[in-house]
Amino acid sequence: MRSAAERKQIVQDAVLRTNARRKLIDRVVTWATVGCVALALIPLGSIMFEVVKNGAPALSAEFLTQPQGSIVRGGGGIGPAIQGTLIVVAFASLIAVPVGVLGGIYLSEYAVGGRFAYFVRFFNNVMTGLPSIVVGIVGYIILVLTVGSFNVTAGAVALSIIMIPIVLGVTEETMKLVPNSVREAGHSLGIPKWKVTMFITLTSAKNGVITGIVLGISRIAGETAPLIMTILGTSLFFQGFFGPVDAIPLRVWRLSAQPYEASHQFAWGGALVLILMVLSLSIALRYLVLEKKFNFKQLGNEVGKTQK
Repeated sequence: MRSAAERKQIVQDAVLRTNARRKLIDRVVTWATVGCVALALIPLGSIMFEVVKNGAPALSAEFLTQPQGSIVRGGGGIGPAIQGTLIVVAFASLIAVPVGVLGGIYLSEYAVGGRFAYFVRFFNNVMTGLPSIVVGIVGYIILVLTVGSFNVTAGAVALSIIMIPIVLGVTEETMKLVPNSVREAGHSLGIPKWKVTMFITLTSAKNGVITGIVLGISRIAGETAPLIMTILGTSLFFQGFFGPVDAIPLRVWRLSAQPYEASHQFAWGGALVLILMVLSLSIALRYLVLEKKFNFKQLGNEVGKTQK
């Protein structure tokens, strides 16, 4: 029969062994996670290094503002492509962001269950993995053939079809992470559900929603296949929403296929400009939206004005 002191010592030893095992497992998992992150950064860093090394020498004021010159001598720049990318991506975002955000709000806050919600989620998941060339063919058949020419509107609609599932899925999952106590607090004050959803729940989930928008824009900014079928590309600046326009992915694709060193350098420069554009957009959105803290007093004032 062991004494009380011996039993206490046995328990302490067992606790120490358990703590030691937990610390060891924690260290192993931590270092394994760090190793996986390092492995993921290796190809990303390699790509960035190659793009910066080969694209930086091409950057200049002429390269960023002028139309393309001779592909043999390397004169001119990618000014129309930069302008076209900004226009097409902005137009597509104007279509996709409201549809995606409102669709995510509906699935999260209103369509808790039911066949229709299941169908929308299933269709959205299918659209997420849909090949972009298929979207381009659809845009060509529906819009390009209808208008009679390649045009900006067809390209924007095609890109918005790619962007909507991303924004919708991220918005739905982010809204679900908001605690129900936040919603209940708004309802307890007598605020209608749509106001609670728009002014409280959506604002609480704005970090994730903005992240989904940035992911969607980053995805469509580098798409080439839909643009080949819809806007075609041109060496001229913007001529109208029902005319062709150039884009950086199209220009990079065409320049990289040429057998001239100057065109290859221009292609690297275009790739670098595209990366810098997406990076600048991400930083700007986070600075303008995510860094602004939510003001509950201002929310109360806005809700009070709306109720009046």
